[in-house]
Amino acid sequence: MSQSVFTPASPETGVSQGLPESERRLAAIMFTDMVGYTALTQSDESQALEVLARHNRLLRPFFAKFHGREVKTIGDSFLVEFDSALDATNCAVEIQKFLHDYNISSRDGWKIILRIGIHLGDVVHSDDDDVFGDAVNIASRVQPLAGPEGICISDQVYSQVRNKVSQTFVKMAPKELKNVRFPIDVYRVMMPWDHAAGTSPSSQGDKRRIAVLPFANMSPDPNDEYFADGMTEELIDRLAQVKSLKVIARTSVMSYKGEKKKVGEIAKELEVGTLIEGSVRKAGNRVRVTVQLIDGGNQEHLWSSHYDGNLDDIFAVQSEIAEKVAGELKVQLLESEKKTLEKKPTENMEAYNYFIRGKELYREGSEPSGRQALRLFEKAVELDPSFARAHVGIAECHQLLATAAYEPSDVSFPKVKASLKRALELDPDLPEAHASLAMMYYNEDDLAGAEAEARRALELNPSLPEPYEMLFEMAAVKGEPDEAVRLIETAYRLDPIRPMFIGSVGQAYALMGREREALEHWRKTEQLAPSVTYRLMAEYYLSKGNVEKAREFHAKYEKLQPNSPWAISMGGVISAQAGEKEKALLAIKKIEDAKMGPAGFNYIGFVYHALGDLDSYFDCMNRALEAHVIIAILVMYSPLLAKARADPRYQELLEGIRKPTGLAK
Repeated sequence: MSQSVFTPASPETGVSQGLPESERRLAAIMFTDMVGYTALTQSDESQALEVLARHNRLLRPFFAKFHGREVKTIGDSFLVEFDSALDATNCAVEIQKFLHDYNISSRDGWKIILRIGIHLGDVVHSDDDDVFGDAVNIASRVQPLAGPEGICISDQVYSQVRNKVSQTFVKMAPKELKNVRFPIDVYRVMMPWDHAAGTSPSSQGDKRRIAVLPFANMSPDPNDEYFADGMTEELIDRLAQVKSLKVIARTSVMSYKGEKKKVGEIAKELEVGTLIEGSVRKAGNRVRVTVQLIDGGNQEHLWSSHYDGNLDDIFAVQSEIAEKVAGELKVQLLESEKKTLEKKPTENMEAYNYFIRGKELYREGSEPSGRQALRLFEKAVELDPSFARAHVGIAECHQLLATAAYEPSDVSFPKVKASLKRALELDPDLPEAHASLAMMYYNEDDLAGAEAEARRALELNPSLPEPYEMLFEMAAVKGEPDEAVRLIETAYRLDPIRPMFIGSVGQAYALMGREREALEHWRKTEQLAPSVTYRLMAEYYLSKGNVEKAREFHAKYEKLQPNSPWAISMGGVISAQAGEKEKALLAIKKIEDAKMGPAGFNYIGFVYHALGDLDSYFDCMNRALEAHVIIAILVMYSPLLAKARADPRYQELLEGIRKPTGLAK
C-alpha cells in the first residue's frame, strides 16, 4: 500500500488539532487498500499498473451509486466521503461482494482484493477539496484491521447501521490504534463467504449444534471396528431425536475417521459449537466406553466420563451419555424425549451385532454388500422378531436393490412395504421407518404419500437430512424456489460433507438465480466434491455463453467421470453451442449405444435442445416422463433449456410433471 500523509491526531486527545470549529462537519469516511499490490508492483510493474487502472474503473461507479464523494486516490487506495454511515457501509458491502465474484473467475495476479475501513467523525475541507480530521485518521487506522475481502467499522458507524443492514457484526478484540489515545471499539462486518467458511457466530457459536466424532476402537481385536462405528451412529441417532439439538449426520462425521485434525478445525468445517469424542474397548462380554464433551470454540473439555460394564448394558450407557450431553447444554428434555432416549432397540445383543454389521455393509451401496447386509438383517429379525429397526434394514436393502436395478421393482417393492408395515406396527414413532416409507412412495410416484411421510420423519427426528432433500425436489416442482432452497440448505447443513447434498445446494443456487452464492459454494466445495462441482460449473459457464470456460471445467469433470452420461451429454451440449453439430450428434449416438434405458432420453434430449431441434427434445422428454424418470428440476429451471419453456408444448409437459404420477427420482 502507498502511504499518505494525514494530519495526525494528537496523542493526548485523540482529536485532530488546528481545525477551525466553524468548518467542522460530521462525515463517514471510507478508506480502501488493495492487498498485495506492492508485491505485484515489484514483480511486474506493467501488469500492476493495468490492475490498478482496472481497480479504479470498477470501484468508482459504486461510490456514485451510494452518494459518496471521491476525495482522492493515494496509490492503490481510495479515500471517499459520505454524508451517511449507512451509505458508506452499504457501498463497502456491495464493493466486496462484486469483487468477490469478479475474483472467482480471475487469474492470479489479476485479482483485486481489498481491505476497507469506515469511521464516522469530524472532518474539515481544505481549499483544494481535501479532507482532514478524526474520521480520516481513524478510518486509516481501522482499515488495516480488516482481513482480505473484509470490512471493519468503528463503534460510531456500528451504532448507526446495526439495525439497518442485513449483515451481522462481530466485535473484535481490543486493539490500540496508533496516535489515537482513547480506545475505539471495532467491528468486523460478516460477509457471505465468512459464513460459508464456518466463521459465522450464529453457526459455530451454537452450542446445541453437535458433531459426534467417530469413536476410536480400542479393542484387542481390530475386527471390532464395526462396534465402535456402531456406537458413533447410535449416539448420533439418540441425540438427533432431542428436538432442541441439531446433530451432524453420520456421513459427514465419519469422513474424519483416522484424521488427525484438531477439534477446533473440525468445528469450523462442520459449523458446530460442540463436539463429542470417545472410544470403545470391547473384550468378550465386557465393554468400556470413554466419552468427552468439547467446546468447539475454545476446545475446552466441558465434561468427560467412562463406563465399564457388560455388553448387555450398552444401551443404558448410550442413554446416559445422551442425557448428560443434553443436561450439559441446558436442554430441558420433554417426557417423550426421555422415553425415546431410554428405549432399547432390542434385548438380544447377538441380534444387535448382526444389525450394526448390516448397517455398515448396506452403506457400501453395491449389489454384493447389499445382499450381505440383507442376510444379516434377516438374521437379526430371526433372533428378535420385535426388532423394528432390523425390519427397516430389510426394507432399505430391498429398496436399494430395486432402485439400482439389481432386482425387478415389482418383486422388491412389495417386500419393502411388508417390512416397513411390520416395523411401524412394532414402533409407530420410528423416524427411519417413516423416512424409508417416504422414499418408497416417492419411487412409486405417490408424491402426497411421500410428502406426508417425509414430514412425519422430520417431526420425530429433525436432524435427518434425506427427507429435507426429498421435500426440496417436491417444492421445486411445485414452483416454490425459495422454499426449495431453504430445504436443501437445511439438508446440507446437517450433512455438509456428503457429495449428494453439496451438489444439490450448488445446483439449487444456480437454477434459482442465486449465482453469487452458487459460485461461492463451488469455490468452497471444489476439494470436497470435485466431480459434481466441475459438472455444475461447466453447466453454469455454458449458460453464460462462455464455451471456453465450460470446456475447461467439463474436461476436469470428464477426467474424473469419463463414462458418466452427464459427461457425454454435456460434451454434446458444448459441441452444439460451439457450432460443432457432428460432434453433438456423435454424443447422442454414444448415449444410445450405452443402452441406459429410459433415463437416457433426458441426456439425449438436452443435446437436441442445444442443437435447436425442439421436436426431438420434446419427444425425448415425453418418453422420459412416461417412464417416470424425467429430471424435472432441470426441465423447469435450467437456463440451458430456456428456449423450450417458451414453446407451447412446455405447458403440457409441465402438467404431466406435476401430476402425482409424473415425477420420478
